[in-house]
Amino acid sequence: MHNTLIVTDDVTPFCNTALTVLTFQEYLADFPKLNEPKTRVINLCDTSRYLSEGYYCSLLAQARSHLVLPTVNTINDLRVAEEKSIDRMVFSLSVQQDNAEVLSEPLLVLFGEVKDQRFKRLARQAFEKYPCPILIVTPSVTHTKVLTKASGKVQVEGVATVQVKAFKDLAEKQQTRFIEQLEIHTKKQWRASKASKRTRWDMAILVNPEESTPPSDEKAIKHFVKAADKAGFRADVVSRLSAEELGHYDALFIRETTAIDHHTYRLARAAEREGIVVMDDTQSILRCCNKVFLQDAFAYQKVPAPKATFVSSATDEVCDKLINDFGLPLVLKLPESSFSRGVHKAENKETLKARLTQMLAESALVLVQEYIFTEFDWRIGVLGGKPIYACQYFMVRNHWQIYNHQGDRFSSGGFTTMPTFEVPKPVLQAAIKAAKVVGDGLYGVDIKQQGNAVYVIEVNDNPSIDSGVEDKYLGKALYELIMQEFANRLEQRGR
Repeated sequence: MHNTLIVTDDVTPFCNTALTVLTFQEYLADFPKLNEPKTRVINLCDTSRYLSEGYYCSLLAQARSHLVLPTVNTINDLRVAEEKSIDRMVFSLSVQQDNAEVLSEPLLVLFGEVKDQRFKRLARQAFEKYPCPILIVTPSVTHTKVLTKASGKVQVEGVATVQVKAFKDLAEKQQTRFIEQLEIHTKKQWRASKASKRTRWDMAILVNPEESTPPSDEKAIKHFVKAADKAGFRADVVSRLSAEELGHYDALFIRETTAIDHHTYRLARAAEREGIVVMDDTQSILRCCNKVFLQDAFAYQKVPAPKATFVSSATDEVCDKLINDFGLPLVLKLPESSFSRGVHKAENKETLKARLTQMLAESALVLVQEYIFTEFDWRIGVLGGKPIYACQYFMVRNHWQIYNHQGDRFSSGGFTTMPTFEVPKPVLQAAIKAAKVVGDGLYGVDIKQQGNAVYVIEVNDNPSIDSGVEDKYLGKALYELIMQEFANRLEQRGR
């Protein structure tokens, strides 16, 4: 049996239940617990705003290996569908002719159940597509066909918009009904969704010609295309790709810098729905693009990492405690950042407080790490759980990072590329363990080393693979390794 936690903005409505109910702050501080049983989390916080506490609740639940409803994928899918007016749900129902007009009214769906049992099938369809505790489903009928005059039934077809609703926004009677349905749902076993249908053998390599610091330069992309051909793919290099065009491919390789609230994530998600092999997959994007997830997951999985915490305020008390616990300087990181952007060093309390205030205006949480000085960072490339390349990236001259952004100017330090068998064993072991936290895709694991001590800084999805840098030792074989992994995954699926 699973231990089920209910996380909500306000615990008061649940005081007369036997449920385990807690606030986000309590979940943030008190979990995971030592030797805790298998845990499920039902997130009732407001998830409508990106990087809200509700968003982080689901993100941290996944980092802590807790089953969570809704997942971050579902939260993002619902937000994108609402903002972009896309991905509307197609439905077809057989109803009494008198009921067809009722279908224009919004339906309150609670864990896939609806009060009016005539529309139970539509409610279940919405919940299966968007597994979320509370949904508002608004149907729009596009076609009606009389089945038989004697039965008075008609076949109704149409599309429906699906929106998430927070528990706190329900009316009092609706909250009472929801709590009743919640108590029923906590006794049920959660089911996984069905696998998507698969298509043909072709590959799209997504790039952004306008990107100033792309994951791969033009020459490296050409190497990927040749390696794809050798592995049996016809690879198209594309800078734009619609969901309809994506359906013509069976593999998607994203070589554009990824982000969660971004078209790269939406394409990866669409690819997964179609059964298309994709790197990076949405799980990797979600986990790597958010440093709060990585920090919490590293602590939970015992991955060696710098001492760190995340904060949600910039009071004098918080700043004093950070300095007392970690010393100065301190490294501050926005949860989502790449190529050293959104990362700052605070040398004193005044800078710390000012930076935290500025960063908390963008995100509900900021990651604060102890500062570890090294002359270079290790970057270990990991594919499918195995190291495939190793680089030492040196700090930019007169700067504390390997990248330096000054306005529109960008510079990086030197590098050394070497075979993985020359890398110290503790570094390789840490890289493999950190990558496993994220998944089985293609990652670049950044590690600092001081003597025998190693510290995983982060895991990057969509890591840099540039001609003459990461491929310095393996050459074309590096590109072939990656393309062969795509082929292996397709073969394992029987395609």
